[in-house]
Formats: sequence, structure tokens, C-alpha cells
Amino acid sequence: MLRENGLVFIIVLLLWSCNTDNKLEGDISNVAIDLKVERFDMAMEQAEPKDLPQLKSAYPFLFSKSVKDSVWIKKMEDSLQDELLGEVVTTFKEFKAVEHDMKRLFQHIKYYDKTFKEPRVITLTNDVAYRDKTIVTDTIVLVALDNYLGQDHKFYQNIPRYIAANMKASNIVPDVAEGFARKYAYQSQRRTFLDEMIYHGKLLYFKDVMIPFVPDHEKIGYSEEQLKWAQANESPIWSYFVERELLYSTDRKLSNRFIADAPFSKFYLELDNESPGRLGQYIGWQIVKAYASKTDEDVLSILQKDPEEIFNKSKFKPRK
Repeated sequence: MLRENGLVFIIVLLLWSCNTDNKLEGDISNVAIDLKVERFDMAMEQAEPKDLPQLKSAYPFLFSKSVKDSVWIKKMEDSLQDELLGEVVTTFKEFKAVEHDMKRLFQHIKYYDKTFKEPRVITLTNDVAYRDKTIVTDTIVLVALDNYLGQDHKFYQNIPRYIAANMKASNIVPDVAEGFARKYAYQSQRRTFLDEMIYHGKLLYFKDVMIPFVPDHEKIGYSEEQLKWAQANESPIWSYFVERELLYSTDRKLSNRFIADAPFSKFYLELDNESPGRLGQYIGWQIVKAYASKTDEDVLSILQKDPEEIFNKSKFKPRK
């Protein structure tokens, strides 16, 4: 009888939680957002030299005063640029799905930050400079679409596979969300390995709240299999960090081993080649989620919290 009562309680709790989440998302969907993505890439693909003054007038911030018009005209007539723009315009001829999710991201940010004003969103190309796929400011978001053509695209053959794996359209909105997360996140220090883990955990938790419609593996830039590996090995990963007293270490090599983009994490064990990179980020994410669950604090407050406070109050225990 007790077991049956317990089961009923759990079902009621789950239904209540689902209804609460549905109401929240319903409220957020009613937040007014004025968004129209501006396709500078399309304008450039169609432009002729005579159109340059008009483009400079519409997008003055994209044209450095130190760059002569002749450079832009040469670029318009360059066959490699034509090919690059042609690939982008063909791949992203239809952009409604991305625009829809971008609007949902902005609705979530505005719901939690009433002062938020949606920026201009402009798509362009940047010669596949994949370390600058997106640029996020208070007034403008730039998205370089030549970095999202699909992991097997011919332009990416000389790019490491673990980086090219996230050069696809489904990464656009998570990348923009991370740009905003970095604007909201603050830590007085990022000295220790724990500091770094929790800082990146904050960025990922921001994505949990602001883009709940995106699968978890895409928030962190893993494949589904990589996320399952991290979840299945959460306890031994945590044990490794604790037993080797890494949490409060200031050794900068730890960031390269467990925080930075890499094909795998570096435990210096046989399992290295099985592991995804950035497992320090993954553990930091779980710590911040545990803190949020314990305290029920607002996401923007959490992004400002001291990492030590987050860690201590989280009472983090890895899944087994």
C-alpha cells in the first residue's frame, strides 16, 4: 500500500512539474519580439560594384574606413568569394527555422531580463574563420554562415574533425545563446580548475533556461553518443578530479586537458580515446544545475554567483 501511495505521489509531482513548465513556456511565447534576420550574405552574392555605396550606407559597421572601396570591388569579382557565397546562399536559401528559434531565444532572454532589447541579426561570411562563427553585442548579432555548412562540407576538409562536427546549422542558435551567456556571466576570479568548470557550467545552464527546445547534446556541442558517455562515466570522472586534488589546482594545463575544445579529454588513461573533450565543462554544468535545483534562484542571479558558493550549496553528487 505504501509503495502504491508513493507511486501516486511521484505521478502527481511529475504532472504538476509538466503543467508548471508548460505554463512558463506559454507565458514566454507571448513575449513580443521584433526580429527580422538581415541577409548581408545574399546582398553581397547579388551585388555589383555599383551597389557598394548602398551596402555601405545600410551596414556601415561592416566596412572599415581603413579598407578602400577597391578592395571590396575586388572581393565582389573574386571567383573564390563567389563560390563561398554561392554555397552559403544555396545551403541557407530557407532560413525560417533558424529565425524562428532565434526569436524563441530572444523571447526567453527578454522574459528573464526585462531591459533586454532585441539586436539586429545579420548573416554574412567571414572566410570560414571558425573561431569567430558568431559575434554578439548589445545591438548587433553577426552570424557567419560559411561556418555552418555541415561537418562534411568540402570547405572544412583541413579543419580538425572535432571542430567541424559542430559546423552545422543546428549549432547557430546555441552559439548565439553562448554569446549572450558570456555577456551575462560574471566571476570575480577564474584561477582554479573548479572556477573554470563552474564558469562554463554557468554558460551551459544559461542555455538550459534560454533554449530549452534544443537537445542537451547540442547545447554542449556533443554527439548523442558523447553525451551518453559523459553521463555513464560521471562518477569515475568526478572521482578522478577529487582523488587527484584537481579542484583547487591553479595548473593552467588542466584547462587544456578538460575545458578547451579537444578531440578527447586527457586523463592519461586507456579510456582517453573513448572520451569526448571538455568533460570539465560537462561536470561544471552538472554542479550548476544541482545548485539551481537546490536554491531555485533566478538564472541571471546564478550567473553572477561566486563559484565557491555554487559548489558548496550545490551538494553535488555525480550520477552512478
